Amino acid sequence: MPYPEDLLLDDEQVVVHKHPHWKMLVLPVLAFLLIVGLGSYAAALIAGRSWQFYGWIGLAVLGGIGVLWLTVVPLLRWRTTHFVLTTRRVLVREGILTRSGIDISTNRINTVQSRSSFLDRILGCGTLIIESASDEPLEFDDIPQVERVRSLLYYEVNPGPAAS
Repeated sequence: MPYPEDLLLDDEQVVVHKHPHWKMLVLPVLAFLLIVGLGSYAAALIAGRSWQFYGWIGLAVLGGIGVLWLTVVPLLRWRTTHFVLTTRRVLVREGILTRSGIDISTNRINTVQSRSSFLDRILGCGTLIIESASDEPLEFDDIPQVERVRSLLYYEVNPGPAAS
């Protein structure tokens, strides 16, 4: 899904638009499977009891709350988090009900670094570190293809002689 064009300036184009790496969804998926498995097991234990109807309602309510809190909310948080590199700035937007964001003009960026652990390198992601003119370094975790993003950002900050 492309970044909304109406949020860009007239002469601005999207270079990269990323959501956080899919590894952020591993625990929510495992939580969902665990909730369904434990709920099914508990429902089977309750079956045949005189109070099974109320027990199943209680399990459904608890399971629904668990799935909502441990699976749906993290999935929505992942889906509503955007890392966007344009020809003029870096934008980060996140939040479900309350949105927050940061914009960094590429002409204010001094240094672009990336850091990847062993697992991050296997999964193809990492942390992007941006140092701007007057601020503390900003770290953006779980950026997919972090080395490629770092190279593209470096090019936008320091365009080659052919660019004008």
